Amino acid sequence: MSPAPALRALRPDDLEALACLHAECFPEAPWSRGELALLLAQPETAAFLAEGEGGLQGFILLRRAAEEAEVLSLGVAHRARRRGLASRLLAAGRAWLGSGTERLFLEVAAGNAAALALYRSLGFRAVGRRDKYYADGSDALVLRRDLRNLPDDNLDNP
Repeated sequence: MSPAPALRALRPDDLEALACLHAECFPEAPWSRGELALLLAQPETAAFLAEGEGGLQGFILLRRAAEEAEVLSLGVAHRARRRGLASRLLAAGRAWLGSGTERLFLEVAAGNAAALALYRSLGFRAVGRRDKYYADGSDALVLRRDLRNLPDDNLDNP
């Protein structure tokens, strides 16, 4: 079995590989290298990558504002799924957010049972729905996880 991918912050020369992996994970609405560069140039935005044998295996993009933060995108390569990598990436994002962030939000396709199961296991709860949010007309669920005062914060213990 190969070693677990290493997690690290995005570097400028990673943008092309990140765009390719984003397209693999989200073929219906991939973000281009240019779109990613513009997004990541914004203040209070960060990206973390999981890199292992065969290159980039996963990513998380986050943005924080005051006491809240949002997972903008989270993806894991098909070949690396079901190995805990998404949980590790969320933990890296949580560490970057620090103790001043009280709530973490994200949107997920209402029909994505695997992602919903993961997020629910990590303490996310549905707080809203965005009708016809995605390009294919499917709905998104808005999920939230409170980050304050949780002694068993499993995002910090991947």
